[in-house]
Amino acid sequence: MDDELLELQRQFEFAQQAKSSIRLSDRNVVELVQKLQQLQIIDFELLHTASGKEYITLDQLRNEMVTEVKRLGRISVIDLADVTGVDLYYVEKLSQNIITDHGELMLTQGEIITEAYWDSIAEEINERLQECSQIALTELAAQLNVGLDLIASVLEPRLGTIVKGRLEGGQLYTPAYVARVSAMVRGAARGITVPTNLTVLWSSLQNLLQEMDGASGVAVDGSFFQSLFNGLVKRGEISGSVRAGVHWTPAVFAVAQKESVDSFFSQNSFISYDVLQKLGIPQPVQFLQSRYPEGKPLVTTFVHPSMIEMLDAATEDALERGSWSDSLSLLPPSFTPQDASKMLFLCQSVQLALKSNKAHIFGDFYVLSSSFMKDICDRTVKELETLAVSRSLGTVKPGDLPIANEVKAGYDSSRLSESSEMASDGGSNKHADKGPKKKRGKATGNTLANQSESGADNQEHTSTKSKKSQRRGKDTSSQTSDSKQGSRKESLKMKEDNLSSPSEEWIMEKITALIPDFEEQGIDDPETILRPLANKLRPTIINTWTEKRKALFKDNAERMKQLLDNLQKKLDESFLNMQLYEKALELFEDDQSTSVVLHRHLLRTVAAPMVDMLLHDLDEHNKLKNGVEVQESPNSESISFSPGDRAAISKSFPGALANKALAVVEALEGKRVETFMSSFRAVTEESGLPLKKLDKKLERTLLHSYRKELTSQVSAETDPVSLLPKVVSLLYVQVHHKALQAPGRAISVAISQLADKLDETACKILADYQAAAVTLLTLSAAPVDEDSGASDIILSKRELLESQMPALKSLVSSASRS
Repeated sequence: MDDELLELQRQFEFAQQAKSSIRLSDRNVVELVQKLQQLQIIDFELLHTASGKEYITLDQLRNEMVTEVKRLGRISVIDLADVTGVDLYYVEKLSQNIITDHGELMLTQGEIITEAYWDSIAEEINERLQECSQIALTELAAQLNVGLDLIASVLEPRLGTIVKGRLEGGQLYTPAYVARVSAMVRGAARGITVPTNLTVLWSSLQNLLQEMDGASGVAVDGSFFQSLFNGLVKRGEISGSVRAGVHWTPAVFAVAQKESVDSFFSQNSFISYDVLQKLGIPQPVQFLQSRYPEGKPLVTTFVHPSMIEMLDAATEDALERGSWSDSLSLLPPSFTPQDASKMLFLCQSVQLALKSNKAHIFGDFYVLSSSFMKDICDRTVKELETLAVSRSLGTVKPGDLPIANEVKAGYDSSRLSESSEMASDGGSNKHADKGPKKKRGKATGNTLANQSESGADNQEHTSTKSKKSQRRGKDTSSQTSDSKQGSRKESLKMKEDNLSSPSEEWIMEKITALIPDFEEQGIDDPETILRPLANKLRPTIINTWTEKRKALFKDNAERMKQLLDNLQKKLDESFLNMQLYEKALELFEDDQSTSVVLHRHLLRTVAAPMVDMLLHDLDEHNKLKNGVEVQESPNSESISFSPGDRAAISKSFPGALANKALAVVEALEGKRVETFMSSFRAVTEESGLPLKKLDKKLERTLLHSYRKELTSQVSAETDPVSLLPKVVSLLYVQVHHKALQAPGRAISVAISQLADKLDETACKILADYQAAAVTLLTLSAAPVDEDSGASDIILSKRELLESQMPALKSLVSSASRS
């Protein structure tokens, strides 16, 4: 086998040395290589060189690239392409494979660098560092034309070995420089006694180093100081704590903090979180809980259990007394409403009271006992009852409306006015004029007995007095309004149709008035306690008030029915009499002046008591209907109202009834009976009290009764002045079959109307008697002078009239017989 190989070598050498007789061109060689590749005789990749005259394999190219990189230590890919003469594409492609296969090589920014290169660079940097004490990486990166991150990553594994220094904040420092700066940091940190931001400290140290090193010095980064500082803290060379990396609290300050907190808390049994924050304690709740496990954290304050016990005892005492407690006022001023609220829920007595529904909390810190709230409800319901009575009395001003009292002869109007004021304002105003006021009864023949020549004067005097009383009543009501502004304000807020559902605002005002302690405590904001309390009490107040009203309505139902039945009977009787008297007015239609006098007289003597009776009973019915407790009233037939009282009562009626009642009051002060009758019918129909009409049969029955009563009165009459109008009225019944109601000043005209119906003797008796009666009344009305002898004249005139009384009575007897 060896011989054969030697032979083949000789043959190959001979072939190489032999000169070919045939020379191939470059083109032929290229075609020949391509043919060999097609025949897969050459089964590996061949690359053309940049000159195009040489072929090179990939393995050879890789070997040449690795040789060149190791020779230079650092070379760019572009330079490798020029050295090998191969296209840049193939060089870049093989560069990745070379870096993968050789771990000591790296490719960065288009350059291939060996580890040996970096070792030599690190030795150069170390020599320079030892000379300068500090070098900035940015400067090195600029000199080496590499990235800052790359130079940092290359130097870090070589620190302490090749490079004798410390890399911090992008700069290299020698150990001596690090020790020097560390001593500065240690001294500065130990000199601090209050919490300090380390950033400010590092700025001061940077300025100091800049001054020490001058222009040649490199600016030291704050992170270098921070790193040295953290190392000192870790080794225990400086004592304190760091928060968020830059907030330094020295140990001496922490000790002072704790001593200050302990002193305040032990003296006051509480401490505010603001105090701890001012002392530099960032998490006061956690700090206090760890230091005082028995304490209780509130919203803004930390308290000792003794304060909770104190509040618990004070609140329990208030609940036992059935009162209320303002917890915030029992605590120091620094406590907030939220603190007081949280403390209340830590009080055992409060929790037990809340569970047993014996107490309620309002406005976070107000504790009210249930008995206290019930008392407020009861007193508010009583106020509602008072308000209901006031409203039913009216819309009538205080002092204008008298109470339903029987006014007897001899009583003066001041008593009537005082009674009215007591009914409407609780007796606060008792100022009214005094003056006589006559009793008015049924409009029957008794009315005629009181008529005389002086009747008109008496009526005018009564009217004037009534107007004065009415005007004074207005003044009195004005004074009452001024003195009770609160009451009027409440009435405005309570809608007339919404009395059964009082508003929160009204209840709030009532609570303020009933509990003056709220104002004394300075509770100005209604949202704190008044509104929540009113909102809580309002359903109970409404329910209690509703139940009372229901019970009162039930009691009033029977009284209302009986009242209307009695009123219907009295109205039927009075209105039939009014219609009977109205027919007699037809006899005087031709005499306009006399007709007006008769119309007014009938309205004032017969219609007025009927209207007063209707208004009184309707007013009482309205009060009963509205659920007002009304005392048993006297006989409404004896009630007498002034025009102002009538108008005030009319305005208190609901809806259309008020307008129709006012129309009746106006018609009563008019001149025509017909107008009054139509208005009166309208108001009775609106009230559900239809009136009977006077037919022929009823008229005869009433006229017969009226004649019989008059006859009896004439026979029994002993007063010569009162006898004349009764005789004249009886003559009209006998002659014209009409029931005449005439005042004293209309008697003479009434007598003249009988002239053509009586004989001359009867007419002369009537005329003489009427003249003597007028003379007697005139003398009686004038001032009496004892020396003038007027009393003797009056006595003689009265004796004359008494002597003519049998003759006057005989006129009626003879006419009756005829």
